Amino acid sequence: MLSLVVVIVIVALLFDFINGFHDAANSIATVVSTRVLTPLQAVVWAAFFNFVAAFGFGVEVAKTVGKGVVQPTVVDQWVILAGLVGAIVWDLITWYWGLPTSSSHALIGGFAGAAVVKAGFGSLIAAGLIKIAVFMILAPLIGLTVGFTLMVITINLFKNQTPGRVDKVFRRGQLLSAAAYSLGHGTNDAQKTMGIIAVLLFSTGHLGGEFYVPFWVILAAHAAMGLGTMAGGWRIVKTMGMRITKLRPVGGFCAEAAGAITLLGTAIGGIPVSTTQTISGSIMGVGAIQHFSAVRWGVAGRIVTTWILTIPASALIAAATWLLLHLLQA
Repeated sequence: MLSLVVVIVIVALLFDFINGFHDAANSIATVVSTRVLTPLQAVVWAAFFNFVAAFGFGVEVAKTVGKGVVQPTVVDQWVILAGLVGAIVWDLITWYWGLPTSSSHALIGGFAGAAVVKAGFGSLIAAGLIKIAVFMILAPLIGLTVGFTLMVITINLFKNQTPGRVDKVFRRGQLLSAAAYSLGHGTNDAQKTMGIIAVLLFSTGHLGGEFYVPFWVILAAHAAMGLGTMAGGWRIVKTMGMRITKLRPVGGFCAEAAGAITLLGTAIGGIPVSTTQTISGSIMGVGAIQHFSAVRWGVAGRIVTTWILTIPASALIAAATWLLLHLLQA
């Protein structure tokens, strides 16, 4: 059993690496598209703050994922392994298509899909899933609203400044906003993998009688995400940073700041939200202040369609994986 647990922990960290790889665009798209940093500088900057997020932001999201999605009595190694496979496969498919989908929702969908095929819909915890579903809608709307509001405030504060002066100020400001966003990204997304590893250890008796997240799991999850971010996801950078709307440094700053505020707030509240949806909403809010037509709503609509498909698609892949694993055991 121990060897299987070790293999699944490695698979979970592989998912975390792919999560960082897939979501690198979320952390760096705005700062690259405004040419404040080169792509290499941006991924190193983002990866550093993804890892730093391991210290000081708690593990409330990890607890929600570990205890608030699937009934603990249903969870075993095969459910977790199938859930991870479902999330990894969907992440790689959407990376290939260049679509910024939610790795977080892929993981939750995979976990839920494997549990349902094993024990039916009664294996799911409705309250936890409803909270996640509500914030699927609220997170991008909050990001959009905060991004729009920050742009309005900033435009009024700097209305008497020359465009060159504004660019100079916010080129520096974007270093701070990109760092803050990467902290939010790291603390929210890495915690989902922590929750999965912790529930694996708990369900196999390696944590004793109390559910908690060991410190080595925290460090390993953040390190895997940081390394994945350094590997980068260049296909998605183009969609996030260039196709939704055209950004200047001031817009990049406001979008990243809006994303950071949303992510850090929800992480403290233990709410697992999508960093992808949050930053996409923030970018749309910033673009809309210029002119409604400044946002390429066709691209935005394609992204939203993929968001809607993520949970059922990853759930189906995970369910098929669980059935295959079950047949192999027979």
